[in-house]
Amino acid sequence: MTTIDTWDTPFLQGLLAPVADERDDRDLKVIGEIPAALRGMFVRTGPNPQFAPMGAYHPFDGDGMLHAVYLEDGKARYRNRYIESKGLLAERRRGRACFGGMSNFQFPDQDVLAEAGVLKNTANTATVRHNGRYFSLLEAAPPTEFDRDLRTVGECTFDGKLQGPFTAHPKVDAVTGDMLFFGYSPAAPYLRYSEVNAAGELVLCTEIDIPAPVMMHDFVITEHYAIFFDAPAVFDLHKMLQGGEPMSWQPDNGTRIGVLRRGSEGSQVRWFDIDNSYVVHFFNAWENGNTIEIRAPRMPDMPGGFNFENPGAARAPLPWRWSIDLTTGKVSEGPTGDTSSEFPRVDERLTGRPTRYGYACPQRSWEFEFDFEGVYKYDFRTDNVEAHMYSSTQVCGEHVFAPDPNGSSEDDGWLLSFVTDRATEQSELVILDARDVAAAPVARVQMERRVPIGFHANWFAD
Repeated sequence: MTTIDTWDTPFLQGLLAPVADERDDRDLKVIGEIPAALRGMFVRTGPNPQFAPMGAYHPFDGDGMLHAVYLEDGKARYRNRYIESKGLLAERRRGRACFGGMSNFQFPDQDVLAEAGVLKNTANTATVRHNGRYFSLLEAAPPTEFDRDLRTVGECTFDGKLQGPFTAHPKVDAVTGDMLFFGYSPAAPYLRYSEVNAAGELVLCTEIDIPAPVMMHDFVITEHYAIFFDAPAVFDLHKMLQGGEPMSWQPDNGTRIGVLRRGSEGSQVRWFDIDNSYVVHFFNAWENGNTIEIRAPRMPDMPGGFNFENPGAARAPLPWRWSIDLTTGKVSEGPTGDTSSEFPRVDERLTGRPTRYGYACPQRSWEFEFDFEGVYKYDFRTDNVEAHMYSSTQVCGEHVFAPDPNGSSEDDGWLLSFVTDRATEQSELVILDARDVAAAPVARVQMERRVPIGFHANWFAD
């Protein structure tokens, strides 16, 4: 495995610095006690480039690496593996980087292009499990399947039926077993919506007409609808191909919410205008009679585009609600508090169904710094907020809800997150009681070496 040096960008230094080894560490030290009911795999993905970048490095560029902690009978095991994409395998054969990135797009050499295509599918953003299969995701490409031991199986096209990109944030309806997803593109068609049934068969793919190519990172579903936010974060494909800023905020385009009945053609979408805003990630959405309720951290705009070396003014996202009356066509909206946070999560058994609790992370600064400092527990019924804050030198990741299989209340379960201390570089899997997030951790599983800061995590119960 290639030795990785410190490269000249803040996004590959400190706690963001990649790691070179693939490990399998067993019987990890545990401070406290792992709940006996926690049996499964906590897995988080993120960028971890194996080779020095060809030029300017964007924090979304690196090769995907999966980091998993397996919990069983109160014991913990850590394993990490690269996503072995066609692009990474081509680079390994040459011993160097062969692809540009979001900050310096360039076409690969012809021999690399023939082997791996124009885009390296790093699959570095999020994971999902559906119909017994595990996928790691990059929203510009097809999903990449991996097995429970983190070995790469390969790209999935659902028997050749997949059209266009696959979002990093598909939604699995725990009631029906269906997986719903969308794909956006800087080239026409700009938006597609698709459905995969419980048996893993792609049964619907439909285009939704929108006037401009926009960045649409996430969406939500309810029992009967799929819901899209068309905000004016607009791509410029020509500038992107010329190495310029690929996206800009165009407020004159306006912002609107699209509501499409599940199973329908995209031409049936209904649009509802709202105040200009941007949502990176959603908590959830659900139906209340003929009204759709949506909860998410909301920003008034998306400053700086993709120029994260100079991101512009910070935009702290506030917890927000939108209520869409499908009968009158009116939308009411407003903040539900003043606690800024991101990486929102809920109990995923309630995806698309009424939800009382959500969990998201406050950040020390809302510049692009990957500096989460704790977790908030939001009560959507009372607008109450509880907090668990880590020490001033600790940085946490997304907090994933792992339900107690013996529980009866919505918050019966635990919150799991990787936490790393900047001073010592000690990484831990921290387990909090979701019923009392302010309390000391139930358990802290100590990693035998640092886990780099990354993106999204999941809990896959056995």
